[in-house]
Amino acid sequence: MRFEARALKPHAEPVDPQRLVVGVVYFSVTFVDEEMLCPALEPLVFVGVDLDPGDENRLYFQDPDSYRRGVRYPAVPTDGGATIFSAHRDYARNIFEYERALDCLLVCALRRGRTS
Repeated sequence: MRFEARALKPHAEPVDPQRLVVGVVYFSVTFVDEEMLCPALEPLVFVGVDLDPGDENRLYFQDPDSYRRGVRYPAVPTDGGATIFSAHRDYARNIFEYERALDCLLVCALRRGRTS
């Protein structure tokens, strides 16, 4: 098996919050260490903007499992049947479309290779 070569940019390309589509899965890419050698990838379903009274520019995401089961915000069971994430639009720089999330992981793989 061979993975097609691709040019990687030195900077991350998060999704533009204006382009988020309700019901689509996006990916959160974060790092658990300062050296950015240990990535954490999490799929999230975009469920909307400003869903609670008083919100201003808050993006809401939900775990894919509960979303597939038909659980929808704000009717989330209190028994932990769903996990909801929210972030201000200006601070959601870790949300990516699949290909851009993959780019983050590939850059991380190159960084890890240099530390061996």
